[in-house]
Amino acid sequence: MDVAGTAATGVAGRRWNHAVVTGGAGFVGSHLCAALLAQGTAVTCVDDFCTGAAENVAQFADHPGFTLVRADVTEPFDTGGEPVDLVLHFASPASPADYLRLPLHTLDTGSTGTRNALALARRHEARFILASTSEAYGDPLQHPQNERYWGNVNPVGPRSVYDEAKRFAEALTTAEASAHGTDTGIVRLFNTYGPRMRGYDGRAVPTFIRQALAGEPLTVTGDGRQTRSLAYVDDTVRGVLAMAASDLLGPVNIGNPVEITMLDLAHRIIGLAGSSSTVRFIERPTDDPAVRCPDITLARGKLQWEPETGPDEGLARTIAWYRDRAAA
Repeated sequence: MDVAGTAATGVAGRRWNHAVVTGGAGFVGSHLCAALLAQGTAVTCVDDFCTGAAENVAQFADHPGFTLVRADVTEPFDTGGEPVDLVLHFASPASPADYLRLPLHTLDTGSTGTRNALALARRHEARFILASTSEAYGDPLQHPQNERYWGNVNPVGPRSVYDEAKRFAEALTTAEASAHGTDTGIVRLFNTYGPRMRGYDGRAVPTFIRQALAGEPLTVTGDGRQTRSLAYVDDTVRGVLAMAASDLLGPVNIGNPVEITMLDLAHRIIGLAGSSSTVRFIERPTDDPAVRCPDITLARGKLQWEPETGPDEGLARTIAWYRDRAAA
């Protein structure tokens, strides 16, 4: 891997020569790999492919700055010995279908996996960014959610394996910074969507798009009045890299402060897809949050970041990607 050449420069003037992206073959991770490579940063992608896909990073196979390491971050892993100045820890099952299928692995990734990724950053004196989640807020009683809110989480419910893994990872990251002076930061990502999401991963956007393109009823849980705030993946990637380039510890919310109900989302996707699908209501999952919306005051003020992609534009791009895949 060639780590020489023009390195990426962050918004605060930081330059990255070599980044390690755990979970780099996943949905958001693969977009981070692409953005870093485009900016001149060499990238080592570490993934065990329990939820990531080789096809997500196949386009980088011949790139001189890209290295793929197949490894489980819950075990000590080797990145080849090259100096590292940025570690983006994005390894973790993230969809309900995945973390309910892999509950213990999800907990191990949030705990032991985070510890191993932090140890890598400490050894190389690298900047470390933890991908946390809006699930840290659980089913929130404060709306919208700012970073000072501690959340309302069921520690033994079906979603707890993901929620508590991320909450522990946040505590571990904060303790690492305090105990060892490691340069760490935490981002809480809100409902990111876009190309490369798996159609059967259980989340609303890919499920609705897959159903709409197939002419099937869109399965809306409950009465569909629960809300989410959808951020297009390009905006999320910009936010993560802005956080990396800062000196903030965080946590910092990265998401779109515009809410949409799940029923409205279903109808919007039907319209954008030109589908004849209808809506079918199904049982709502246990502990499914009623509302979810980030307060991004901190990201706007400290990172000069906010989302730029409107919902119709982002959904149209995502629908086009799924349609192209179906036609291939």
